[in-house]
Amino acid sequence: MTSAKRWILPDGVEEILPDEAYKLESMRRQLLDLYASWGYQLVITPLIEYLESLLVGSSQDLELHTFKIIDQMSGRMMGIRADITPQAARIDAHCLNKDGPVRLCYADSVVHTKPQGLLTSRVPIKVGAELYGHAGVECDIELVCLMHATLQAAQIGDLHIVLGHVGLFRSLVNEAKLNPETQNVLFAAVQRKAYDEIDSVVNAAVSDGNLADLLKKLARLSGDASVLDEAKLVFANAPASVKRELADLVAIVAGVQQRIPDVELCFDLCELRGFEYHTGIVFAAYTSNYGRAVAMGGRYDHIGEVFGRARPASGFDCDLKTLARLTNKKFTRPAAILAPVIDSVKLLVAITKLRDAGEIVISDLQDKPGNGQTAAELGCDRQLVLEAGKWIVKQL
Repeated sequence: MTSAKRWILPDGVEEILPDEAYKLESMRRQLLDLYASWGYQLVITPLIEYLESLLVGSSQDLELHTFKIIDQMSGRMMGIRADITPQAARIDAHCLNKDGPVRLCYADSVVHTKPQGLLTSRVPIKVGAELYGHAGVECDIELVCLMHATLQAAQIGDLHIVLGHVGLFRSLVNEAKLNPETQNVLFAAVQRKAYDEIDSVVNAAVSDGNLADLLKKLARLSGDASVLDEAKLVFANAPASVKRELADLVAIVAGVQQRIPDVELCFDLCELRGFEYHTGIVFAAYTSNYGRAVAMGGRYDHIGEVFGRARPASGFDCDLKTLARLTNKKFTRPAAILAPVIDSVKLLVAITKLRDAGEIVISDLQDKPGNGQTAAELGCDRQLVLEAGKWIVKQL
């Protein structure tokens, strides 16, 4: 590569310039303060670690998105994190080792081998929250509400939240006693919402007419708030395990609506995202001017089992870069004060006092007056001037 091409970055990898960095960092601090106000404690996890720890409870998709390298010290396979949830689960299970609920949050970069969608970054900044140690619906209600509060704080408009429950499909499949191969075929068809294929697989593999009918109808239960009422009718005579899962979803919806009365809820009861590790509710937030979920989460009990403690868990995350791109909020850097560069103890004292008070003071490093950066280019709307032996701030 010639020196003229050394500035080129890989596809999906971008550098963040000052104005955008200010926007991202302002939003990051705001969101971490929000999580702290809900009792979530910040953790900072390693960028790289042994692969078997990073892929705990993860899907095949996450493994494909994880960069893998050989540790030159141990010879073991290592990975660059593509997700922070497994690391947070280890902290809860192995490092903190608390009996009661633990609330953790994070805001840090991850790295993906390839973009997860059009116009998405391979180096997103993941912001999220996880709640460990509580199996009740109150945990899921809190996380859905905190996800909504996150997007409200980021001023993402025209929001709606889609709720599902992987336990409904899992319970029906277990009741139907489908073999693993048939489960995989049915799972793939449900993911694509290929209704004719779903019906064909169910008709061939499920002898119980009631279970077959429930599986077919489950695949079609997606849409607005009326879907939940329809589901109550569809599953009125379902096996007890299925009815328990639906009852949990109904309770979560009631709790969310009580706390956020104006929230727009939709449903996709055959949403099987993260089916390999999700154990209950799954939820995602969408906005009309973005083609993918802007935030997503769900329940994933027992993720910490390999670290020595199987704990119920629920959480969500989002990409800070995506939020910064979609936000309606204006981030304006505070104007600064221009200070001359001269040998004066009084000037240094004045500058220190201004900085201690939260002002931005920039030393004017021009070699020659009028031959360098202008005050406007430096973002200064005031200057320090000496009047009657005192340094005072005056408008430019």
